[in-house]
Amino acid sequence: MFQRVFGVIALVAGLVAAPLTVTPSADAAPPGDRDVIATLFQWNWNSVATACRDQLGPAGYGAVQVSPPSEHIVLAEAGYPWWQDYQPVSYGIDSTRRGTRAEFADMVRTCHDAGIAVYVDAVVNHMTGQEECGIGSAGSEYCHYSYPAAGYDYDDFHHCGRNGNDDIVNYRDRYEVQNCELVNLADLDTGSDHVRDRIGAYLNDLLALGVDGFRIDAAKHMPAEDVAALVSRLDRPAYVYQEVLYGDGEPITPEEYLDNGDVYDQRYARDLAKIFNSEKLAYLRDFGTAVPSEQVIVFVDNHDSQRGGETMSYRDGARYALANVFMLAWPVGTPKVMSSYTFDDYDAGPPSDAAGNTVDADCGSSAWQCEHDWQPIRNMVAFHNKVRGEPVVQWWDNGNDLIAFGRGSKGYVVINDESSAATGRSFQTALPEGTYCDVLHGDVVDGECTGPSYTVNADGWFSADVGAHDGVALHLGARID
Repeated sequence: MFQRVFGVIALVAGLVAAPLTVTPSADAAPPGDRDVIATLFQWNWNSVATACRDQLGPAGYGAVQVSPPSEHIVLAEAGYPWWQDYQPVSYGIDSTRRGTRAEFADMVRTCHDAGIAVYVDAVVNHMTGQEECGIGSAGSEYCHYSYPAAGYDYDDFHHCGRNGNDDIVNYRDRYEVQNCELVNLADLDTGSDHVRDRIGAYLNDLLALGVDGFRIDAAKHMPAEDVAALVSRLDRPAYVYQEVLYGDGEPITPEEYLDNGDVYDQRYARDLAKIFNSEKLAYLRDFGTAVPSEQVIVFVDNHDSQRGGETMSYRDGARYALANVFMLAWPVGTPKVMSSYTFDDYDAGPPSDAAGNTVDADCGSSAWQCEHDWQPIRNMVAFHNKVRGEPVVQWWDNGNDLIAFGRGSKGYVVINDESSAATGRSFQTALPEGTYCDVLHGDVVDGECTGPSYTVNADGWFSADVGAHDGVALHLGARID
């Protein structure tokens, strides 16, 4: 989570560790053969259901990550900023700007019918950051450190006594990061059994509605054993991945949380942006992560980083699509694709009505970006599924920004991030002889390609002209002869 409160922008940092005394009820990996996650950031429940049925399921995505479903503050005077949803008032799912409990439950059922698991962005480290009392999105009254509908009062929060206002200042101080407040957000005492039980009840309520897993927001700001205690309270196994953002020189690292489930590692996104923006794609030959591949969620951007400017985003257009092409073709981590809305300033909330309720997503409107459904990104999900488990083979680069590689004998991709086209090139693959649809530019419909196709000869070679900031992707699932 990357939040701004009272005009202050705060980067969320990492989390803690300690010996685990329980066995968490977390799945070690996303279930099923399809593991790509689409984050439909701030989409309302009805729109998520429609996307699962019409886009995510047919494209081969495995899961959708939805925005927090708990009752939140309402900041009409601030224009209903996106971050109001990361300030819970209660754990009720009755009414948020994205819809009702019934609509949420229907969304889960619809996504399951489409073969899509549902992961919830769970905000459990803190409550609100507003000094004034108020009324939440479902009508619950609250004050700072008093949340009757959630079952919390003053003694359920940390009051660290640091820096004159209890806020975190020094991210190299483990105690501060995990016991002080992230920009005034009331920091729950997650070491307390009462708090753990209240959070556990919330997560189990979501599981009862059919939810399949959780992104634990701001996990770094809770000791790893506290997160383990929350996971141990789950009524059934769920896929858990934790936001534990790495910081140079900080004592809290993502590796501390691996016994609880998987973790975010934003270093992947930052390093990928650095290579695309200021280095050479040839450096991607050995691209990896510090966290073990089987336990890391990788992404090109998320809702924090696309606002903070530390990674690429939809504003990079074709080059952003190419970065996602690489992520989905490369065998590191569980890929997560961002899908967002157009924004002009950091605080801007999603397209909404006059009362601040999120309107239905419309991918034909300039107000919504729908990156998950951009043709190159959408079609690379099927590529990813087809080549899972296959090694990287036939790597080639020109020493600069033109690269190509295969995944065993099942797929091959060319990425050209140079400012001019690569013409008259031949590429050697391990693909079987045949004609293949280029899925970056076409779909297979009734056995034919709606875009360009390429013929691979008996020796695995094919020839192609590859445009500037463009590419080619072939795989066995898109063979058309």
